[in-house]
Amino acid sequence: MSQLLVRGGQPLNGEVTIQGAKNSVLPILAATVLTGDQVVLRGCPCLRDVDASVRILQSLGCQARWEGDVLTVDTAALNRCEISDILMREMRSSAIFLGAVLARLGRADISYPGGCELGPRPIDLHLSGLRDLGADIREEGGVLHCTAARLTGRELMLSLPSVGATENLMLAACGAEGTTVISNAAREPEIVDLQDFLNACGADVSGAGSTSVTIRGGRPLHGCEFRCMPDRIVAATYLCACASAGGEIYLRGARERHLVTVADALRQAGCAVSADGEGIACRCRRRLRAIRPVRTAPYPGFPTDAQAVLMAAMLKSRGATVFEENIFENRYRHVDELTRMGAEIRVAGRVAVVTGVERLSGAAVRCTDLRGGAALCVAALAADGETRIFETAHIDRGYEDIARDLRALGADAVRDDNA
Repeated sequence: MSQLLVRGGQPLNGEVTIQGAKNSVLPILAATVLTGDQVVLRGCPCLRDVDASVRILQSLGCQARWEGDVLTVDTAALNRCEISDILMREMRSSAIFLGAVLARLGRADISYPGGCELGPRPIDLHLSGLRDLGADIREEGGVLHCTAARLTGRELMLSLPSVGATENLMLAACGAEGTTVISNAAREPEIVDLQDFLNACGADVSGAGSTSVTIRGGRPLHGCEFRCMPDRIVAATYLCACASAGGEIYLRGARERHLVTVADALRQAGCAVSADGEGIACRCRRRLRAIRPVRTAPYPGFPTDAQAVLMAAMLKSRGATVFEENIFENRYRHVDELTRMGAEIRVAGRVAVVTGVERLSGAAVRCTDLRGGAALCVAALAADGETRIFETAHIDRGYEDIARDLRALGADAVRDDNA
């Protein structure tokens, strides 16, 4: 079992290049199914979730190979429509394959997806949208059997701006006849990246980044070369790491426009955050101060994926900061682990109040989920002594090598795969 060893108490200083975005790459990998051709993805992060997507593609008859950070996928030989329960359970994003496989083959058989245990995350919006496009979906023994002799474009209204449902319906609509308009669509930058990829393959998609996405379907798609956007949550993590430990860092490739709410929160706390055309710089020279309440919300609101790492950065601030989690029910599972390090956090339902303490101490802690695990790393940088972080497989789902990156920023962090 792997563990991370982080020795805190020293400020950060250095530069790191931000990896490609996990939440962009995963729907793009599903979208390659629509091309029946070869796709070259540059800047692709080597992550557990990406590996799970690649294995799903291979189970469907596709081919894939890595060369550094370049992943080449060939979906010409795709000939199977079933995704095993084992593969589906590995990550939540596996549901994104449903729309693409259904559009390509007219049939898809999948079980319900897995992923971090953050509370109920039903795929009802995915299924109702696909039914509206003409799919017949029935459940039998925990397996969803989906068929569609023909998908037909139409207007779809989402009851909430679900990222996964928006992406899934975009993919299915590319294979539908006519025009599909998705209203109340999610606005995340990763959806814009998916649109850019689809259009590079010959699709006609517009409106991503707004609340209305239009897909003119029925166009034959082809392969392309595409560079994935940088991961805004990884960038947020390292900005919060600097806020926690103090110091001055530069994140090459990070885009400030994707991190407005996170950068604003850190500026409130006393950090200097600035951007140029190549990345983002962060400088923190003094103890942080409490900030206005942080309420997670769909983009462009404060991202739920950055809530835990910002909370960790505020553990030694002056005063109290209120966090309100409005996306997932179980997004405070990391709190108990942070309290082992001396943090003072009170949780009541969806609200957590962080009261800054003078001192944190290294401890043995375990990752509860992907972003909660990253938060433990951020907190460890501000703690006295060594923190041992167990069950790091969660972190590997979203960070290529968090210990390597933290060392590049001047931290004392190592990974022990022989623990």
